[in-house]
Amino acid sequence: MKSDIEIAHEIKLKHITEIASQLGIKDDDLELYGKYKAKLPIHLIDEEKMRKAKLILVTAITPTPAGEGKTTTSIGLTQGLNKIGKKATVVLREPSLGPVFGIKGGATGGGYSQVLPMEDINLHFTGDLAAVEKAHNLLSALIDNNIQNKENNLGLDPRTIRWKRVMDMNERSLRQIVIGLGGTTQGVPRETGFDITAASEVMATLCLSKDLNDLKNRLGNIYIGDTYKGDPIFARDLKAQGAMAALLKDAIKPNLVQTLEGTPAIIHGGPFANIAQGTNTILATKMGLTFSDYVVTEAGFASELGAEKFFNIKSQYGGLSTNAVVLVATIRALKYHGGAKLKELSQSNPEALRAGLANLDKHVENIRFYGISPVIGINKFSTDSQEEIDILTEHAQKNGLKIALNESWEKGGEGAIELAKMVAESADRCISCFKPLYDFEQEIEDKVEIIATKMYGAGKVEYSLQAKSSIKRIKELGLDKLPICIAKTQKSISDNPNLKGRPEGFIVKIREVELAAGAGFIIPIAGTIMRMPGLPETPSAELIDIDNEGNISGLF
Repeated sequence: MKSDIEIAHEIKLKHITEIASQLGIKDDDLELYGKYKAKLPIHLIDEEKMRKAKLILVTAITPTPAGEGKTTTSIGLTQGLNKIGKKATVVLREPSLGPVFGIKGGATGGGYSQVLPMEDINLHFTGDLAAVEKAHNLLSALIDNNIQNKENNLGLDPRTIRWKRVMDMNERSLRQIVIGLGGTTQGVPRETGFDITAASEVMATLCLSKDLNDLKNRLGNIYIGDTYKGDPIFARDLKAQGAMAALLKDAIKPNLVQTLEGTPAIIHGGPFANIAQGTNTILATKMGLTFSDYVVTEAGFASELGAEKFFNIKSQYGGLSTNAVVLVATIRALKYHGGAKLKELSQSNPEALRAGLANLDKHVENIRFYGISPVIGINKFSTDSQEEIDILTEHAQKNGLKIALNESWEKGGEGAIELAKMVAESADRCISCFKPLYDFEQEIEDKVEIIATKMYGAGKVEYSLQAKSSIKRIKELGLDKLPICIAKTQKSISDNPNLKGRPEGFIVKIREVELAAGAGFIIPIAGTIMRMPGLPETPSAELIDIDNEGNISGLF
């Protein structure tokens, strides 16, 4: 099998105006970024047209470290839907440079289910992440400038500031730093650090905004810290929101590209799936729903993380109702949760597979909490034995589930036709099935408990003294009626990365609680969440090169 970039280079891309015409978008409405990329103005979104379209979410079982292929499945499924005569668009997140140059590589699908031009999308694309980075760091600079100057000083206590700086690169040495050294003209010394851009609250805020004014207001709501007197300080107190929004005036517009088969694809926004909501922008999803009959989108990690936040945060803020869910399962991940070691996952092991089916069952249960029965998509690997595929298929069918073998990595849309037929049928039948898990008006502790017990299978939730203090402060600020965005490991359904399969009755331990008032959610943190990854011993960057004609190699 050829590499992803070799396959991508063999494809003759269609001009982006041709892709837009498939959706009924006029050339004059496009903001071109060369021949193969374009921005879509948000005034094109039509709420009336949206109501006729079907929204399909792709999520997964608990992944192995390499992931289980949600992006590839999303792209392949969309190509498959178009092959069976449906007008479908895939809507995805933008990749971060950190993983591209680090350990995971790109995020544009794989094999014969990719979005193109893959080099552009994986690298600078249309500059959205750079704009988020600049807007975030502008606020950082304004904060330190206010502390430094005597005029208009807000009395901000540096010890209360949680706002760091960001950059779109894996750089562990910048996680914890001290700034302002070198004398009185160099700023006020204090501890701070860097997060990766995808973990920025500005990114999360952009992805949940409905227009430029809403974005500006949300940016103004970002909570910075407190004065020495204990009064809260928000970004609006620094008059930061206008300039920040100005830097994001183009980044707020969704990006139109294409799949390897010339299917429309909208790529926009890229928040983390544990510290934030882990899905593309509300505007991108609405744009897809405006111009398509079926929209396929994905949420980061598994059902208890990405899908939970998609349903309870993004869908609630965006007024979105999902019509079908694809639950991506792989034989290798099920064996992993059944006790097989990572290095043995390519070997046939029916016993481990059967033991790991409990993980699948829990994720099915999770989706059913929202009123939807998922379609299981088996993302096929060449090492999967027929016996293992039969065991998984029989298990799903015995539990009343639709299940299809997805070979879109190898065969493109042709390999996802069976899955596409099942998903279209499910979406057409589910007109208004979706129901959220909780009400925003419930108490913080009650919302957290609902997620922990229903989604994770926990017995109860415990809070540290610091977490309790933070909840008390959030209630004092009158911001406790926001949705919950629990940050936890993606390696387990629980908050313990070492618990595989389907753990039950454990205690979720919330060590701290943060407020993302701009994005509009509360972040209880269970365990340690890495917001600035480091490079691996052998980074992917070492494999990437470019020749004198500008041809890039080594991306995957």
